[in-house]
Amino acid sequence: MEAFPHITADPSILGGKPIIAGTRISVALIMEWLGTGATPEHIADKHPQLSVEKVLEAIRYAGRFAQHEIIIEVKRPV
Repeated sequence: MEAFPHITADPSILGGKPIIAGTRISVALIMEWLGTGATPEHIADKHPQLSVEKVLEAIRYAGRFAQHEIIIEVKRPV
């Protein structure tokens, strides 16, 4: 299994969501930023506690664990 040295999870920080160690920036938030068109370089420039390496690690982490995601279809009442 690939190591993720910059990713950590602590139940007392953001409810245990995976974050960049030493920050309150979650992997999910980084993925949202990417989804709005930000590049890893732009994210690292805007957030000095991040580096491009840490952002790329968050992307790899999300990709690795998205492979095991279970999608449950929820139908809304008409």
